[in-house]
Amino acid sequence: MEERSEAELITAVLAGDAASFEPLVVKYSPRVFATARRYARRDSEVEDIVQEVWLKAFDKLKSFRGEAPFEHWLMRMAVRTCYDFLRGHQRNRESSFSEISEPEEDWLERFVVDPASAPEDADAAKLLIDRVMEKLSPEARMVIQLLEIEDRSVKEIAEITGWSVPLVKVRAFRARGEMRKILARMTKEKYL
Repeated sequence: MEERSEAELITAVLAGDAASFEPLVVKYSPRVFATARRYARRDSEVEDIVQEVWLKAFDKLKSFRGEAPFEHWLMRMAVRTCYDFLRGHQRNRESSFSEISEPEEDWLERFVVDPASAPEDADAAKLLIDRVMEKLSPEARMVIQLLEIEDRSVKEIAEITGWSVPLVKVRAFRARGEMRKILARMTKEKYL
């Protein structure tokens, strides 16, 4: 049997052949899973997000206009679903930072004293960044993830999230401020 194009598969699904959706799921599931893992920590949460993305994609397939590749449409939906997840499952940001490990404490202490001379301990820095990201509001976490970690442009973020370009800039500014406050609280709690 000859492989059908994405356009042919989508047309078949819209005509009532639900089985034609499966090749799309198989092809893009790794990318959807990778995106969901950036926003959720537990495997069960990642699986829930991925399932929600595919359910939405199937339900809203008729809204796919074909102006951009299917993958772009799907990934935009995946990022928005992750954002909805973050808003719905907002972490308790007021929790104590006393569980910071010794390497994280050491790295943070050296960074606060002299950022340029902080040792290159990537593991401790990554753990610390993960901890800070968990404390951010959903909007801040989303914009930092897309802008700083995924290195997307402000225009791309606006297209993905549906926010205006000025709103993306404002949220990025506020997110950086929120991160500074969290880090300041972490160092303050350490010395109390």
